[in-house]
Amino acid sequence: MKQYNVGIIGATGMVGQRFSLLLDKHPWFNVVCVAASPRSAGKKLKDAVAGKWKLKDPLPEAIGELTVLDATADIEKIAGMVDFVFCAVDMKKDEIKALEERYAKAECPVVSNNSAHRHTDDVPMVIPEINPEHIEIIEAQRKRLGTKRGFIAVKSNCSLQSYVPALAPLHSKYKVTKALACTYQAISGAGKTFESWPEILDNVIPYIGGEEEKSEKEPMKIWGHIEGDKIVDAVEPNITAQCLRVPVSDGHTAAVFVSFENKPSKEEILEEWKNFSGVPQELDLPSAPKQFLNYFTEDDRPQAKLDRELEGGMAISIGRLREDTQYDYKFVCLSHNTLRGAAGGAVLLAELLAAKGYFD
Repeated sequence: MKQYNVGIIGATGMVGQRFSLLLDKHPWFNVVCVAASPRSAGKKLKDAVAGKWKLKDPLPEAIGELTVLDATADIEKIAGMVDFVFCAVDMKKDEIKALEERYAKAECPVVSNNSAHRHTDDVPMVIPEINPEHIEIIEAQRKRLGTKRGFIAVKSNCSLQSYVPALAPLHSKYKVTKALACTYQAISGAGKTFESWPEILDNVIPYIGGEEEKSEKEPMKIWGHIEGDKIVDAVEPNITAQCLRVPVSDGHTAAVFVSFENKPSKEEILEEWKNFSGVPQELDLPSAPKQFLNYFTEDDRPQAKLDRELEGGMAISIGRLREDTQYDYKFVCLSHNTLRGAAGGAVLLAELLAAKGYFD
């Protein structure tokens, strides 16, 4: 695989910091520029994040020495330096939408962690193991934008990265009719640590703005299909969600209840999870977990503290599958929200796009 020069837009935030760690010594991607807001522009990245570094592992030295560019004012300069950019900016949604289109129109592809373009109907929103074929809409998007190389591709919200992968193989074979997911979401999803958010200790907050709508609507696009020049959302299964913020540093847990048109046995469900893999595994992409879905037989697993780092934080952990009185089955699942659910998912999507030639 050829080497690609990449940039990180929004490099000073928590997801941007995670990109720095994941891309340091990546076999395909070489970080050559970082960008953020005007208040950070002109500083070395290590100075811009001094006192604001939120991750356990330190900022990679070479990336820390890069001078921060202005994410808005330096678009043309950045586009001339890179093959594509990762975007994780903290701005208003309409501003993000416009910013990402400006990069794309400057012939700089964007792989985005942001939500702004998730429901733009010619922008693929991809979990690479589940709907990799949606990247084929990029040609239609390029026609709309008037670009030869430039496009935007996005990853889905962190909240659904645990339960949608677990439901996907079951929906394909047995047709899920309805599902209920209660998510218990880590504070890093809000860009927080226990030091910066002491109020969360000994507490549960039963509301995360916009999260339940994303958790219910985004799976419909993931399970949708390309029709002409747009992605048409699926109309089923019917998903309802409740999202809570809990005092956990990393790792989103979901309690899932599900019913089927053709109810499988417990053994058939476990077999589907065990055997499920996708294009990332077939292509042996660098960030792809070898075993995507992992079932734990212990009654007290998965646990965020024990299992969130499974396969570099890119695998999904599942447990407690049993029959239910209101739905057919219930189970619990876990994903690492800043790895599989954010920066890691975006890196895996970029690897898929690179393997399929979209950055050439």
